[in-house]
Parts: sequence; structure tokens; C-alpha cells
Amino acid sequence: MKTQATTIIAPGAAVYQPPRWLRNGHLQTVYPSLMRRLSGVHYRRERVETPDGDFLDLDWLGPGGTGRAIVLSHGLEGSSGSGYIKGMARAFVRHGWDAVAWNFRGCSGEVNRRPRSYHAGATEDLDAVVHHLLGLGYAEIALVGFSLGGNLTLKYLGERGDDAVPAIVGGAVFSVPCDLEACADTLTRPANAFYQYRFMIQLRDKIRRLADQFPGAVELEGLEAMRTFREFDNRYTARMHGFIDAAHYWSTCSSRHFLAGIRRPTLLVNALDDPFLSRACYPAREAAANPMVVFEAPRHGGHVGFVRLAGDELYWSELRALTFLGSIAGKNGAG
Repeated sequence: MKTQATTIIAPGAAVYQPPRWLRNGHLQTVYPSLMRRLSGVHYRRERVETPDGDFLDLDWLGPGGTGRAIVLSHGLEGSSGSGYIKGMARAFVRHGWDAVAWNFRGCSGEVNRRPRSYHAGATEDLDAVVHHLLGLGYAEIALVGFSLGGNLTLKYLGERGDDAVPAIVGGAVFSVPCDLEACADTLTRPANAFYQYRFMIQLRDKIRRLADQFPGAVELEGLEAMRTFREFDNRYTARMHGFIDAAHYWSTCSSRHFLAGIRRPTLLVNALDDPFLSRACYPAREAAANPMVVFEAPRHGGHVGFVRLAGDELYWSELRALTFLGSIAGKNGAG
């Protein structure tokens, strides 16, 4: 049994009701990437320099100058081009926001300048994006993250606590691996073999490109034999980013440890049928102890799914984020 069978919904929240034929976590997970078509999303790219001499590529949607912006953080091996990012960006722009979908290092189509990548706790890069928006004059900033990007968002809000910049009004995250080690183990199950296989192909390719860019700085021996996140994070993620090993990386960066520190209204939604998540990724107790965190665990939704088939072309996750963040925008989230 992965987690409790009871749906956890905050008072007043809309309950997700999937199409009858999409009441399966795996279908919810794969359907959007195979079938969703998004029109009207034409980004403007901006490159931002980071304090360590590298860069981040930001993709903008919206007219600019609205005074409020949503910052979108994608998942493992995603990008600004991921369907869930484009869908959320379009939804908020249609409701009067500017949207900035930032690409993690190595995810914008170009290898970065330094022999490192991204990881689930690299909040310094999210902070660089936030401060760039402050420099552009945005008075209200909301953070939305998916999967790994959701973990990053929660960690960022939790570790900064009362010191978070006043312009941040709140956050909304979906399908978050709140316990990274438990999720890595969950993805080794036979039912999840396809997902892990696909991720590992992408991750191995990313290491090869780093090795080409930085000869001698990245070791390739044993790469092709790697089949699990534990192997990969032990060898590459940990070594490149200053962790002792995979276990140290996972324990240091798992967002469930940072929920207590969050001081902005934050929505966390993890579907109970998400094939990526373990019991430890449903932190009802931690959320209940912090009035700033709203935790919802609908029965259905899969991993970054929440498919909704309607004339407005919005998925349920987009509606939920709009409702939640729209209710707090304009109220000065510095509180």
C-alpha cells in the first residue's frame, strides 16, 4: 500500500474529477505528453547571467509590464517546452499575468559554461530568477513548480522563511517527490520500469554532452551500465554538486524537511495514484502543522496529469493554481 486511501482536500477546494476513462495513474501520466496540443504559446527568450559565471535561459510569455509574474519550474529532464509548463504559462497570461518559464542548467538546448547540472535542491538558481524579476520591477511574484521543480520550489520557500523577498505572494506545486530517496526507490518497481528507463536515457545523454564540453572533468566509465537513479546520483549528481553521495543529496534536498519554514501561502497537490510517489510524499502531518501550507491529495491525477477535457483547454491543475494564487495576489504576501 503506497499511502492512505482517503482523499485529502482542503476546505473549499474543488475536487478533481477525471474523465471516466482516465481513472488510472499511468494513463493520466502519459496522456498529456502524447495527446495534448497547445496553441498560442510563443516565448521570448532572455539569457540571465548567474553569480558563478554561468547562465540561465528564461522563456517569457505575456505582454510584459503587468506588475505580476509567475515563475514556472519544470521537472526532471523537462524544459520550458514541456506541455505542463506551456499550459500553465498560457493559463496565467490569459488572466493578466506575465509568465517566465526558466530552464534549469543544461535544459535549454545548450550546454552550460560550468561542469555542473541541476538538481532538486539548487535553489540558488531559482533565487537568481526571482531577483532578476525584482530588478525588472515586478511587485508580485508567484512560484509554480512541477515534480522536481516542485521540490525545488518548496525547499526555496522553506529555507528562506520570513526572509523570502516581500514580492513573493505564494506558491503552488504539483506531483512533488517530497522524499527524494523514497521516490528513487519507487521508480525501481517493475510497474515503473518504463519511466526510469526513459529518464536514464536522457540523463546518460546529458553526461555525454558534459564530457564533450569539459574533457577530463566528467568521468564516463560505467555510465552506460547505469540503470537507476541511485547509481546516477551517487556518481554524478552528488559529486558535481558537493554532496557526499546520493543518500546525502536526497536527505539534504527533500522538500518535506522544509515545509515547516514556509511563510507564504503555498498549495501542494499530490495525486494518490501518482506512480512516481511513495507514502513519504504525502506530508499531511507536516502541512497540518503549518497554516501557510495547503495540502491536497485527490484520488486521481497521476504524475503531472490532472487531465481536463473542456472548451477552455485548461487542465485541472491550471484551474487550481489560478484559483489559489489569484485569491492571494494583490494582498501583499509579505504578511
